[in-house]
Amino acid sequence: MIGAAPIIELKGVGKVYGTGTPVANTVLHGIDLRVRHGEFAALIGPSGSGKSTLLNIIGLLERASSGEYLLDGRPVSALEDAQLTRHRSRSIGFVFQFHHLLPAFTALENVTLPILIRDGVVSAQERARARALLAQVGLSDAIDRRPGQLSGGMQQRVAIARALAANAPLVLADEPTGNLDTRSSDDVFALLRRFNHERGTAFLVVTHDSRLAARCDRVIELTDGRVIRDQQIRVPA
Repeated sequence: MIGAAPIIELKGVGKVYGTGTPVANTVLHGIDLRVRHGEFAALIGPSGSGKSTLLNIIGLLERASSGEYLLDGRPVSALEDAQLTRHRSRSIGFVFQFHHLLPAFTALENVTLPILIRDGVVSAQERARARALLAQVGLSDAIDRRPGQLSGGMQQRVAIARALAANAPLVLADEPTGNLDTRSSDDVFALLRRFNHERGTAFLVVTHDSRLAARCDRVIELTDGRVIRDQQIRVPA
């Protein structure tokens, strides 16, 4: 169910690297963007178009050089680093192309890591919820395995469970299927869509795969740091 209020609202957001130097590089030019609660949107565009920078700003990993960013209705542009960290841990889950799982941790420990970072401790209830998430992604038999004992597709499913463990209303996925074969890509995409439908989690998915982008509800296209297309493909059920 898509809500009326935006989870992401960008107003004139720009990003310049090397400000005040002869090699200043403007990567984003006045981005206006709204993504509502429960939306499932694809972010596409050629390499160098600014997709990763935009995702990092939305994910509170980088600061915008100009403009305003509201996350779930709260202005975040002027927050201090510690405040940004708190907002990020409570509001945003991340899925990356290369998983970023800790090799010495089991699948279960990797899934509960965001909770441990956020709260300093993982309760028995949260551990049970993490087990349930791993079961939902088809890894109930792999809870105690470490990443080196898992296939690429299995590692990505652990990463998805980890992104959902803190029950964040927004998940950002940066090329989540870019390192997988077609079958594994389809499985991972289906999982993201399932959680979107069942939980009402909003997803913004960066992808180069036009086939997967066409299965999203909305496609946002960047070129040279500007939104050149923002198209609703289908009305969500």
